Amino acid sequence: MRVAVVGLGIGIQHAAAWKQLPERFELVAVCDIDEAKARRVAEKLEIPRVVSDYASLLRGDDAPELLDICTPPQLHFDMSVAALRAGKHVICEKPLVPSLAVCDQLTRIAAESRGQLMPIFQYRFGNGLRKLQHLVARGLTGQAYFSTIETAWLRGDAYYAVDWRGKWKTELGGVMTTHAIHSHDILCSVIGPVKSVFARTTTRVNPIETEDCAAVSVEMADGSLATLSATLGSRPEISRLRFSFENLTAESSLSPYQPCFDPWTFTAADAELQREVDAAIGEVEPRKELYAGQFERFDAALRSGDALPVTLADARASLELLTAIYDSARTGQSVALPIGADHAYYSGWLPG
Repeated sequence: MRVAVVGLGIGIQHAAAWKQLPERFELVAVCDIDEAKARRVAEKLEIPRVVSDYASLLRGDDAPELLDICTPPQLHFDMSVAALRAGKHVICEKPLVPSLAVCDQLTRIAAESRGQLMPIFQYRFGNGLRKLQHLVARGLTGQAYFSTIETAWLRGDAYYAVDWRGKWKTELGGVMTTHAIHSHDILCSVIGPVKSVFARTTTRVNPIETEDCAAVSVEMADGSLATLSATLGSRPEISRLRFSFENLTAESSLSPYQPCFDPWTFTAADAELQREVDAAIGEVEPRKELYAGQFERFDAALRSGDALPVTLADARASLELLTAIYDSARTGQSVALPIGADHAYYSGWLPG
């Protein structure tokens, strides 16, 4: 399948991942408004075509079959729709779109299109996290009690020198939208849907419009509880995912950007169960991780006709949690989910 990467910020990492899968994909083009930058990336990764005009990628017999959209968030919807209407497959970075209303609109468009759309949540595909997912699927964890999701990163002047960052209109949010969104997706992928949210957010680290610190209390639909903490003012940077279940506790490493990777620790309630847990963990064969892992599974899903490894419903759940967080932080009230079209923030959480 012929692929083009559009936007060469995080798109550089996407391009490197596509090059890891030459038996499945051919990276034929990169696109960026900074043509000189695009040429440097193309030369380094031996990509044959460089363009600065996105529309040109959608035309011609040699056009890519798949558009990988890694542009600033406010561009995601229009670019995705243009590609779908041109009959292309689409992969799109987070946050997918700026509201539940737009997500529902995009879902309707995708359902009528020849191509398929997959949102990016690459943290789901780490081999450490896969072990926890396997234990849950095997029924070895028992019921969930409490989950702790920590995102403690550092961002400063160099990061916000990029003019679209730190602004509601273009980045669509702060630490909850752009940074902690991956770990929060993992919470929902492991434990299930959210029932209610109470959130506090503030801006303390940087002189920006959006939030850079947050503390969120979450009630899950299964009755378990979770806390989400996030800051962009932490030294050192860490991420930590900790899940306390009836039969075991699972905890990630502190790696800030790869908490889904090994090593994870799984501490069972007793020695006999620990042996069973250890044996089950041994059944999980290592696979490609992060972007390459998600792209590999995307190809497999297209070939088999199975569901995509990340779906528009997954992206909607992430946006629904964001909507509840911003609503609660501004009103000082707990917010119940699911959120429907009658909710005040269904059409967007951006101020004004």
